[in-house]
Amino acid sequence: MFDWNRFLFERILGLVNKSQLLDNMGVFFAEYLPYFLVLALIVFIVARPDSRKKWLAFAEIGLALILARGLATEIIQYFYASPRPFAVYGFTPLIPESGNSLPSGHAAFMFALAMVLWFLDKKWGAWFMLFAVLNGVARVFVGVHWPLDILAGAAVGILSALAVHALVREKKKLPLLSGTTPAE
Repeated sequence: MFDWNRFLFERILGLVNKSQLLDNMGVFFAEYLPYFLVLALIVFIVARPDSRKKWLAFAEIGLALILARGLATEIIQYFYASPRPFAVYGFTPLIPESGNSLPSGHAAFMFALAMVLWFLDKKWGAWFMLFAVLNGVARVFVGVHWPLDILAGAAVGILSALAVHALVREKKKLPLLSGTTPAE
């Protein structure tokens, strides 16, 4: 039976060590891009028009990230042991990594963040979604994840963001203690 996961991984990994520039870009997108996106996220939250919107954005993003990366990913990795590609093939990846491979915690984090930002601001969300995809491909390129790990992490992140957004949206509809409904 055809194993598309290994096939795709081998094709992407085959690009490693062909160009120093490509290798450096892969390391940057896999390892350092999330730090720059967190800085951009801070700018996004600080630029919100009023303090209530800032706190709501912060809360929704925080809850989605905790659910995706802090809970769902860790629970799946605890119960499902999946070796990383470099452990299977016996090579040294371009960046250090340890632990189980499926789902990708980076992908869960990045896609949860991108999805919540999509709900808050379509333009920011689209950019973050693009960066989440770049980070996922780069993590395969540097040899620390299988393509399926990235897809599973993306699913965990997006589903976590959807669940938190539904909860937050539903919570906004609940009446306040005074009996009035909250302002949108």
